[in-house]
Amino acid sequence: MILQAPDQRDSEPAAMPGLLEQLSAAALRRTTPCGSGEMVWHLWGEGPPLVLLHGGAGSWRHWARNIPILSHGRTVLAADLPGLGETAMPPGPHTPEGVGAIVADGLRRLLPDGVACNLIGFSFGALIAGHTAAAVPERVRSLTLLGAGALGVPRGAIQLERVRDKTGPARLEAHRTNLARLMIADPARIDALALEIQEWNTRHARLTSVRFATSASLSETLARVPAPVAAIWGERDAPAAPDLPGRVAALRRARPDAQVRIIPGAGHWVAYEAPEAVHAALNELLPEQARHERRARPEGELHAECHRTSL
Repeated sequence: MILQAPDQRDSEPAAMPGLLEQLSAAALRRTTPCGSGEMVWHLWGEGPPLVLLHGGAGSWRHWARNIPILSHGRTVLAADLPGLGETAMPPGPHTPEGVGAIVADGLRRLLPDGVACNLIGFSFGALIAGHTAAAVPERVRSLTLLGAGALGVPRGAIQLERVRDKTGPARLEAHRTNLARLMIADPARIDALALEIQEWNTRHARLTSVRFATSASLSETLARVPAPVAAIWGERDAPAAPDLPGRVAALRRARPDAQVRIIPGAGHWVAYEAPEAVHAALNELLPEQARHERRARPEGELHAECHRTSL
């Protein structure tokens, strides 16, 4: 199903200066075990739990444009995955199953007894979400995959610029180039916030996940997930570019019941580039949405509830 995305420039407010600082200040920080260190989680809001797992070389900041809206009527738990963001490296060997087991253990510790979450994963986070849902099925009410790979189909050939050897304007331009080639289809959507997120994430990334993208690890795992499955892709998702219909077909071979939404014009980082369209899709897909639907509020307008959580 292809959703008609609203004109983002007319309807979506510009990213607010200091949004990341506002979100960090409003969050409750929790930790769970990860190898010899800790896995870091940030929590906002009150209500049914919604867990967000970010993409490769990322952090919870991948969800910056979504948290203010998704935390209205819910408790949002956004993780830094093992080896990324502020979270410690996982013990070796580094596999999706191993990372998923660490996330699953975190959910067991963070969620109250008898409570299940809606679990959303983006890109590498979609793969880990699948393994997490298989490891703790009693804790996952639904599984939603954004920009998912690891479905056993080819990945787009994307040549990224080296960043770590650059400084100043050259580094900023390399980030902009990489976002355009991999993450965001419309160059006009690569704003200061996207660049800030990309820079922070790059500096803190240690775990390499791209090697899992062409595997069939997610396809093979989904058969063991009893929760309903849904998927969202941007129409111009660069890693899926060789054959987006093939990805959808691979998902449906693994899960014939999966619901699919395609966001017109959007790229791989679809939740950032087209947040309103993604939120509209989630309104349809998340099981509890009918009971907690709220008017979307502008980015950065964090209600007092974002400072509290019932978990």
